[in-house]
Amino acid sequence: MPGEHVQQMNPGWTRGQEGIRPLRFLCHVTSRGELTRVPVARTSWWEWGNSSRAEQGGAHWAELGVERGVSEAYKYSDPRTERVKKKKVFVRRRNRGESTKRKMPSERLTVRGASEVGRFPGAAPPTRVEFSIQKEGEKKQEDGSCRRWFRKMCPCCCKRQNSTSYDITDKIELVKPPAPEPAKPKPENGESKEMEEIKLSVRSVDQLSSKTGQNRQEHHTDLYHGDELIIRRGQTFQIELELNRPFNAETDKMHLDLKTGPLPMVSKGTHIIIPLVDHLEDERWEAKIVEANGTKVKLSVNSPASAVIGLYGLSVVTCSIKGEAATTYNTNKNIVMLFNPWCEEDTVFLDDEEERKEYVLNDTGRIYYGTEKQIGARTWNFGQFHEGILDACLFILEKSDMPPSGRGDSVNVVRVISALINAQDDYGVLVGNWSGKYSDGVSPSAWSSSVEILRKYHSSSGTPVSYGQCWVFSGVTTTVLRCLGIPARSVTNFQSAHDTDVSLTTDVYFDEDAEPIDYLNSDSVWNFHVWNDCWMARPDLPPGHGGWQAVDSTPQETSQGTFRCGPASVNAIRSGQVYLKHDTPFVFAEVNSDKIYWKRNLDGTFDQFHIEKKAVGHCISTKAVGSDERADITHLYKHQEGSEEERFAVETASRYGSKPEVYSTPMAEDVVVEVKMEGEGPRMGTDAKLSILVKNLSSQPRQTTLHSQVAVMYYTGVLKGALKKEQIPVELLPNEEKNIEWVLPYQQYQNELMDQAALMLTLSGRVSETQQLLANQTSFRLRTPDLNITPLGEAVVGKEMAAKITFTNPLPRSLKDVVFRVEGLGLQKGHEVVVGDVSGHSTVTLTEHFIPTQPGPRKLVASLDCKQLTQVHGVADIVVLDK
Repeated sequence: MPGEHVQQMNPGWTRGQEGIRPLRFLCHVTSRGELTRVPVARTSWWEWGNSSRAEQGGAHWAELGVERGVSEAYKYSDPRTERVKKKKVFVRRRNRGESTKRKMPSERLTVRGASEVGRFPGAAPPTRVEFSIQKEGEKKQEDGSCRRWFRKMCPCCCKRQNSTSYDITDKIELVKPPAPEPAKPKPENGESKEMEEIKLSVRSVDQLSSKTGQNRQEHHTDLYHGDELIIRRGQTFQIELELNRPFNAETDKMHLDLKTGPLPMVSKGTHIIIPLVDHLEDERWEAKIVEANGTKVKLSVNSPASAVIGLYGLSVVTCSIKGEAATTYNTNKNIVMLFNPWCEEDTVFLDDEEERKEYVLNDTGRIYYGTEKQIGARTWNFGQFHEGILDACLFILEKSDMPPSGRGDSVNVVRVISALINAQDDYGVLVGNWSGKYSDGVSPSAWSSSVEILRKYHSSSGTPVSYGQCWVFSGVTTTVLRCLGIPARSVTNFQSAHDTDVSLTTDVYFDEDAEPIDYLNSDSVWNFHVWNDCWMARPDLPPGHGGWQAVDSTPQETSQGTFRCGPASVNAIRSGQVYLKHDTPFVFAEVNSDKIYWKRNLDGTFDQFHIEKKAVGHCISTKAVGSDERADITHLYKHQEGSEEERFAVETASRYGSKPEVYSTPMAEDVVVEVKMEGEGPRMGTDAKLSILVKNLSSQPRQTTLHSQVAVMYYTGVLKGALKKEQIPVELLPNEEKNIEWVLPYQQYQNELMDQAALMLTLSGRVSETQQLLANQTSFRLRTPDLNITPLGEAVVGKEMAAKITFTNPLPRSLKDVVFRVEGLGLQKGHEVVVGDVSGHSTVTLTEHFIPTQPGPRKLVASLDCKQLTQVHGVADIVVLDK
């Protein structure tokens, strides 16, 4: 019948170099019922196999006999096209004299069931017809060992041949495949036992990434172009799963996999395994089922505020509790993780909503230029939400040498961005050009947007864009930082110094004839220079140096071998603490260096002959929050020009420069300033009192004026604002010690404190007689009361007991919406007790009844949650006896 193959043995003879040898034919029945034959040589040593496939229009079968030591082609005909096709088969050569009884390589054979023949499992093999005839009285031909082995392994293909003639058909044998097994019926919905046997798998994942959906609205990412899931770290987000059957918590296990970077690793925080939990906790990767409806499951996923930012791939892994093989579903959409200035635990947290709108969400701004007496302004399109900009910013991160595990640190990220915005040494975004020749690029003054620059850089796979100057570098930096979630602004400094030798001064050299020495005058003062401020905590610096950080992407000087600058704490710049990283000396010199004139002597040495103390750092400007007005922020970078605090900062900084002898050094350092506390420090709700101890270690009288300032401080070290400033005159007799009581009234801080109730007291001054500089910084917090917990009754497993919790409001005003949280492992499950309002100085007593479930030492822990008062908690140790 059509599509069948007929095998004929020994149909004739042929003569070759090795004498007469038998021929073998492969016959094929076409779809039109015609029989075709292809002769194939047979030798004393040969291999043969079959190739079968079931296809529409007929089945194919081929068999090959290969002459010793020869690689040949065999032919088969396609019943659909009637074309003859060739395939090449390579066969191992046999050495002359080698025994024909050698075993064939086992890997040359594949034994398959009939149901597995063909392209797909279960496809029907070809129907095969074999016929043979033996002449009367003719002796049977003996089979060789290879032939016998093949017949044993595949009897259907290796029938014993009984004839040397093909003219007459004596016997026809039809071999048909076994009938396929009937498909098993699917289980009914009500058959729960059979449902449990169905392996849990994920059919689809909905990342709920719509711009108008809950995720992007709550994460403030609805302005970004595209439909990707764009989220901010330290905040929960939701996804929906479609499963093949309902999820059963008793028999099923599931977790999420997030991976970022080329080589994700759990130990590096770039491969995150997110488990399912019953209750979400802060600062952890966790997921919780918040809604289940049939085969649909909605998960709430929590991320820590220290998570690595960037592009993540999401997978869902399911398995059974029995430990069967897991099934992984890989989503075809990535997740973008950004910094989160709305999250208090994130280092880039900014607590003012209006400032967040301006420095994170505003996609346009103003950049200032000109001179301090003729300040000009130009509108700049930052365009951080524009199509392709987020991809370009992520591309910049990928292009850097920073490993993905380092992208969780905002300081590292900003430092990398500062380097990659310029193309001076790392094929960054912009080529700097101050020559005035821009014919092979775009003039820096022609740009008014970051969008075209970043998209061009990304679309060209990282080819630097020509050209840029300081305001262009700053505008692009603002775009990238805001796009990644870091609050940022462009800042212009008029009369901006460029210190080239780390002297922290702007030096001008003259020869003996008062002529400028050009080769020495490498320092300069620009009419204006534009850089950036970005907002973040600085856990790598001493407390008090978080907040605004100066970042400069314009390639001026190298920092650790790369053209970059910052982040440098603006607070450190203001106080002259140039020893704090990164690149604080350079930025300090830009805004507050003195311009010193030097004259060369006949012996080659130099002497100062003039100092300009107000030459640099004027009208430091940025766009105002919520308007297009110019805001002067000079006071953030330096004290009032000419004030004692400003001179103190300049001279402090100069000590760490390359010319520490520029300013007169003190004749002696014999005055010491310390700050001391009584007991455990000031308590919340009362006046904060500290003692300032000033010691004169000399035998001469000393006189100074201490400048004191106290500011509210976040626990991350960022200062919120000054609460009180004063000047304290101090006169000391020889070897005298003076205790000065310093007081901060409750009324001055009651509405200003943050969560940790931390404050920073800064003291500075100068000793009149010796010019010694005095400085001290002391951080302290206002102590909150404890919760007193007293166990009542005997603690025995299975027996009810109680504990009394007492709290007294330390403030003279009411606490609103007070909630107690009580928990004890082995004692009491965690729960909330709503107390409500607690009036000033009143006492609340709560009695908890519970039944211990585990013996041994246990702890009952309670805490108070209230907006006006934080960090109030208590604990009681309870030893539980067994029954």
